[in-house]
Amino acid sequence: MPRNEDPQHDGPHDDGFEEELGAVLRRTGDGFAADDRRGLVEGGLRRGRRRLVRRRLAVTGSALALAALGVGGVYGGLLFGPTGAADTASVATAPKPASTTGPPADIAHLPVKDLAAVLKAHTPAGRWKIDDEDGVGQSVLGVYDDGHGKAAVSVSLARAHGAGEGMVTCPDEAHAPDVECTTEKLPGVGRLMLLQGYEYPDRREETKNWRATLLTRTGFLVDVNEYNAPAEKGAPVSRENPPFSLDRLKALVTADAWRSLLAKLPEPPRPTAPPSTPDEPSADALQSTLRSLLPREAKVKDKGGQSGYGYVVVDDGRGRSLVEINVQTGMADVAAHLHGIGATTLPDGRLVGVTQEAAEKGGDGVVARTVDTLTPDGFRVVITTLNSDGYRAPATRAEPALTVEQLKAIALSPKWWKLIK
Repeated sequence: MPRNEDPQHDGPHDDGFEEELGAVLRRTGDGFAADDRRGLVEGGLRRGRRRLVRRRLAVTGSALALAALGVGGVYGGLLFGPTGAADTASVATAPKPASTTGPPADIAHLPVKDLAAVLKAHTPAGRWKIDDEDGVGQSVLGVYDDGHGKAAVSVSLARAHGAGEGMVTCPDEAHAPDVECTTEKLPGVGRLMLLQGYEYPDRREETKNWRATLLTRTGFLVDVNEYNAPAEKGAPVSRENPPFSLDRLKALVTADAWRSLLAKLPEPPRPTAPPSTPDEPSADALQSTLRSLLPREAKVKDKGGQSGYGYVVVDDGRGRSLVEINVQTGMADVAAHLHGIGATTLPDGRLVGVTQEAAEKGGDGVVARTVDTLTPDGFRVVITTLNSDGYRAPATRAEPALTVEQLKAIALSPKWWKLIK
């Protein structure tokens, strides 16, 4: 399954933060106990903002959506380890609790055996090994064996709290070329996403990840993941494909038997005031501004984005080229990074850094040009272009569509300031 990546690294643990977002709901963290899990999440979000939001659209759901779901240790205990790095616990091996006091109060105390019973009743006959079947929580993890190879399977239940749409939205094709994904609205049931991808998208011969996520009309999420290996990570492939077809996954997530369990999910405590985050312009505003600054010959063929991030795919007659823009406030602390890449200082105090290098995890022959700008008060505009129309896709032209000078002119345009005024 496609992952987030960024050719610029602003901290030693930044890769793990964005890398694990898509997988976090399908991991178990029900046993995690900490006095301030919400503080851990907010700290992780701040650390994550130090990276460019280049590939966030390749993952269904976002850090903010996960925080809003209030799934407790599912994001608090695994996404941020003691050093800030993401935990790599396998889907079939539950992490050890940090204490023996039991799940936090805002985590459902559902018997895992009840969750496992629903899972087993709605899948074909086979041998199951369920993790911590005598425990409690709001997810079930196990290994299924139908005689054709062992496969890790997980089901997580959560309240959406209005943040579930991102979990049932397919990733953009420009950022996830190897993913097959569909969504549909089920009358009287909710919105369903079915996705077939890879755990390691740059090694397609290895672990496959098939997923079904249902956002019910009453605001609950049922998220199912399966693999063609006995663990999400760190285990060799045991079969050609995960064991259950998409039709079977659909039947599993829409089973009526989940309703009584979903109804028992507690409301997580809400903060007295929402955490403050810097203003970010909308994707539409970013795309419109970017298009107004492109050379006339660069015709837009595709577009996408989200708050603070936008992209277009352009074609000037010599091949398609991806162009991405990030606009962020409150980023003064990345000045050291820019100095580290040899940034120049303009008369008005703005830093301008330029990098030209092979695109990280890009396709064959793909190079990236990036201009990173930062004002003394922390207003950051970063633009990148590839000589390809998407990550992991092969080069479509010899050079990216925009020159370094064109990138500088776009990034330093006063139009970006107007989006945050």
